[in-house]
Amino acid sequence: MKEFGKLITVVLALFLLSYIMSWLLPYEGIISGNVAKIHIGGNIITQESDSVFSADTVSSTEIIEQIEDADKNPSIKAIIFEINSGGGSAVASYEIAKAIKKVNKTSVAVIREIGTSGAYWAASATGHIIANEFSITGSIGVLSSYLEFSRLFNKYGITYQRLVSGEYKDIGSPFKNMSKEEENIMQQKIDKIHQVFISKVAENRNMSFDEVSRLATGEFYLGSEALELGLIDAVGDEETAKEYLKEKLNITTIDIAEYKKKPGFLEMFGKILNENFYFMGKGQTSFIETEEKGIKI
Repeated sequence: MKEFGKLITVVLALFLLSYIMSWLLPYEGIISGNVAKIHIGGNIITQESDSVFSADTVSSTEIIEQIEDADKNPSIKAIIFEINSGGGSAVASYEIAKAIKKVNKTSVAVIREIGTSGAYWAASATGHIIANEFSITGSIGVLSSYLEFSRLFNKYGITYQRLVSGEYKDIGSPFKNMSKEEENIMQQKIDKIHQVFISKVAENRNMSFDEVSRLATGEFYLGSEALELGLIDAVGDEETAKEYLKEKLNITTIDIAEYKKKPGFLEMFGKILNENFYFMGKGQTSFIETEEKGIKI
C-alpha cells in the first residue's frame, strides 16, 4: 500500500512539473542564430489544444508568438517559413499572413510537399516563395461541407425536432435537409471569403485581382507550374533559400535559429513520465546489460 502511495505521489509530482514546464518553456531549446526558421505544418487552427488528436496541427497563436519573437530579436536578420500544410481555418490563416506582413525583416517561404489554401495565403505574405518542383501549391479556394443524415434518420424512423429562435439558427445542421435559401446564404458567405482571399494574394504577389481570380478555381499546381503562373518565385529548397538570403542580405554565413513547436501539456507530461520511468527501471536492468555485454561465443 505504501509503494502504491509513493507511485501516486511521483505521478502527481510529474504531472505538476509538466504543467509548469509547458508554460515556462516557450520553445524547445535555445534560440540563437542569424536566420529564424519557423514551421507551418499540418492543419492550421487558431488555438492549440492538449488533445492527443491535435498532433498534426499548428495554431496561429503559437506561430504569431514565434514571428514576433524573431522580429524583435536583433540577432535575427531574416525569417524562413518552412511550409508543409494544406491550410485550415480561414481566420487562423488570415492571422498568420497578417503577422508575416508586419515583419520588418526579410522573409522567405519554403514549400516542401504541400502549401495550399490557407498555407499558400501565409506563404504569399512573405517576400519570396520557393517550392519544390513537385510540391503542391495554390488551391486558392474556400470549402465548407457537412454530413447530412436526414435520409438515414428516415430509414430508421428517427425524427429531428426543430426548436429554434431565429429562422437560420440551425443552418447547416446535419440532421435536416438544407433549403435552397440556406444554400444561397452559405454560398454567399463562402464567396465573400474567397474574394478576400483572392485580393490578399493579388496584393501580396503584386498581381492583378483578375490574374489571381483566373487561377483561384481551387485547383492545385505543381511547383514548376506555380513558377510559370507567378504564384512562386523560384523552384528549390531550404538551400536555395539560404543562397537567396546570402545575396539579399550580403552575408556569407547562414546560422539557422529553429523555432520548434511548443510541446502540449499532455505531450510534455508523457515525455517526462516515460523518461522518469525509464530511469527508475534503469538500475534494475543495469546488471543484466553488463552481463550481456560480456557474453562471447
